Amino acid sequence: MRLKLVPQNTSFDFFSRWKIWLGISGLMMVVAFTSFMLQGLNFGIDFRGGTTIRTESAQEIDVGAYRDAISPLELGDVTITEIFDPTFGPDENVAMIRIQAQADAEAVSAATVSAVEQALKVAAPDIEFVSVESVGPKVSGELIQTAVIAVVLAIGAVLVYIWLRFEWQFALGAVAALVHDVILTIGIFSELQIRFDLAIIAALLTIVGYSLNDTVVVFDRVRENLRKYKKKDLKEVLNISINETLSRTVMTSVTTLLALISLYVLGGDVIRGFVFAMIWGVIVGTYSSVFVASTILLWLGVKRDWSKPSNTAGNQFANIDA
Repeated sequence: MRLKLVPQNTSFDFFSRWKIWLGISGLMMVVAFTSFMLQGLNFGIDFRGGTTIRTESAQEIDVGAYRDAISPLELGDVTITEIFDPTFGPDENVAMIRIQAQADAEAVSAATVSAVEQALKVAAPDIEFVSVESVGPKVSGELIQTAVIAVVLAIGAVLVYIWLRFEWQFALGAVAALVHDVILTIGIFSELQIRFDLAIIAALLTIVGYSLNDTVVVFDRVRENLRKYKKKDLKEVLNISINETLSRTVMTSVTTLLALISLYVLGGDVIRGFVFAMIWGVIVGTYSSVFVASTILLWLGVKRDWSKPSNTAGNQFANIDA
């Protein structure tokens, strides 16, 4: 017997309260934007600047012990990562320690680096600092600019792709859903003041891809059904299409969330921010594919027959029987 999270044949009306869904999305976006303007983001070292220290020790690395040793120094945002490489010998245990810039300084001072080294010798007496590198505010500013450009270009590429594959109404619906997902993800990071670094930018781009995949599956079925049910109105066709793909949408989201929740619980502090962004992105991405993208498409209207041109394409009041 196969596991079914959603019945085989459903007939939910997703558009009976479409104004409420759009209202909820609009309200959440306003809250996210307001939080971003008032609180800003809790930028990590990648965007704030700081110092990266590469350590080496014959003793096995205990990230928790390293963090406990450094905590009394009160250095702010400190990230400790163990480095794995098959070329390392059994006595080569390498860690990467990243410390945020202190008091608007260009880099962590030599005295602070020395204090960190002395503190870590308590946890690993033979520890050595192999390299010490700093990221200044100028480089951090360039990273922020590059990250914004990457997200904007990704959404722009999606707009062109959907436009070419379907119609401009589909493209606007898909992009509206993606912008909705990105704004809400940035908003929750601002509201909860979770550390925002380059890993979160990678998560945002992954969320864009996931949400787009979900939306394209629904839109592809919509296009098929527009040709199949030529006399049904657009609202009814959209409901049929979403219900037909609902089982696939829910199953994909649930199985993805199972893996992400496992990573969040067992993956450790290093990837927790990235995984949290992905969990939130899968939830809002699934929601936006069903309630945002499709509602925008219903509002804009769409051509009913791609086999011949139509002068009223996109007119929500058109009544064309092909």
